Amino acid sequence: MKDNLPPITGISCGDPNGIGIEIILKSLQDIRILDFFTPIIFSNDQLLLSQKKKFNIDLELHKIKNDQNPIPGKINVINVWEDTFELEFGKSSKKSGQLSYKSLEATTSFLKSNKIDLMVTAPINKENIQNEKFNFPGHTDYLSDKLDGDSLMFMISDELKLGLLTDHVPVNEIISNVNPDKIKKKISIMEKSLKMDFGIIKPKIAVLSINPHVGDGGVIGEEDQTILIPSLLEISKSGTLIAGPFSSDSFFGARLYKNYDAVLAIYHDQGLIPFKTLSFGEGVNYTAGLNKVRTSPDHGTGYDIAGKNIADPSSFKNAIFSAIEIYKKRNYYNSLNQDHKK
Repeated sequence: MKDNLPPITGISCGDPNGIGIEIILKSLQDIRILDFFTPIIFSNDQLLLSQKKKFNIDLELHKIKNDQNPIPGKINVINVWEDTFELEFGKSSKKSGQLSYKSLEATTSFLKSNKIDLMVTAPINKENIQNEKFNFPGHTDYLSDKLDGDSLMFMISDELKLGLLTDHVPVNEIISNVNPDKIKKKISIMEKSLKMDFGIIKPKIAVLSINPHVGDGGVIGEEDQTILIPSLLEISKSGTLIAGPFSSDSFFGARLYKNYDAVLAIYHDQGLIPFKTLSFGEGVNYTAGLNKVRTSPDHGTGYDIAGKNIADPSSFKNAIFSAIEIYKKRNYYNSLNQDHKK
């Protein structure tokens, strides 16, 4: 963002056979949104126009070239492929996976080279996007590989902020991926993000237990007593306000999460089930810990509703506004720190 202009926001189109382009276009339908950012959609203008027509969405697209500056107040489009793609709504195909990767790769390249200020990604299919250059379980690991920093999958909403110690890991590999170094690193990333990206001066963080009922004193596993609790005690010595471990069922059932600025879950479903129960359709997936800002909606490709004109753009809109807000707060935080060092 230069000279107080709205930040330039790159948007990857996701799987074109899913609901990605539909929610992008619906999010941009009210042109007043363009007062807050300048979008560049990395896709194909003819594909966008065909979906615009199908869903009867009234907006104007402005095609630009790679070396052109985007025009503020316009919906800019950069073609990352030129050949015609035959839409097959709701179908996972090798071709749709290839195109979703091309869009993601181009958007990431622009982000890395500072041609865009931040990035919002539409949903991909984690199976059909796999190729020689994309051998990752999802966006978070791909971006962690391409950008600087250590990533944290951080789900955010007005109701709850929740990060994952392990994200897309098979259930039978969770324990082997839990260790003191990872616990310390993820909590450190979360604490820094809460300060830098959300303006929380002294964040309070809750941590969920590895085993049900915190292991019941070792009856249901000893990992909480041998790995997690010693790690949390060590972290707390540095001044981090951390509490736990909490048994996840009673923690959410009693709404204890309201007492904390963020929660660290040990594995995917332990955190994502309560998060999506509380925030589905409104939540945002934020990749914290990297040197660039990236968000996405809290849902997938929506193959079951693709092409039916019923996809709700609320989460994608929230992803856009969350990215802008995080970007501004991070810039403000960094400017304060620079002034302090002078």
